[in-house]
Amino acid sequence: MHDTPKIIGGVLIFLTLVTFPFWYGKGKTAPPPLLPIDTPVIQKLTVKKCIEPAAYMAVSHMELLNSWRDAVVREGNHLYVNREGKKFSMSLSQTCLSCHSNKDKFCDACHGYAGVKPNCWSCHVVPKEAKR
Repeated sequence: MHDTPKIIGGVLIFLTLVTFPFWYGKGKTAPPPLLPIDTPVIQKLTVKKCIEPAAYMAVSHMELLNSWRDAVVREGNHLYVNREGKKFSMSLSQTCLSCHSNKDKFCDACHGYAGVKPNCWSCHVVPKEAKR
């Protein structure tokens, strides 16, 4: 019974350490990164539209890329038809990265913010941004 103050002190220290991230941030979240879409290819486009609406791409691009991978590798299908009926090659390197060539500013900024590490670059070559 003489260890009660030590146990209570230990529990309080443990709770303080475990809850530190919550009360230190005081409910604040970091703002999402602003994604620059100012690559040379995008600047030359008259209509600045991605293969699907931007809101869909922001949330579901990984599902789209995974479905592309499965369609190309497993089924041999290399053609994607979007909601508007426009056709695109199912290629991360040739379709997506032809416009979004600023991997550090575009891909890595969001993936770092979200804390995810996609394995795209285990197969695909990292694009080099074109000079303006």
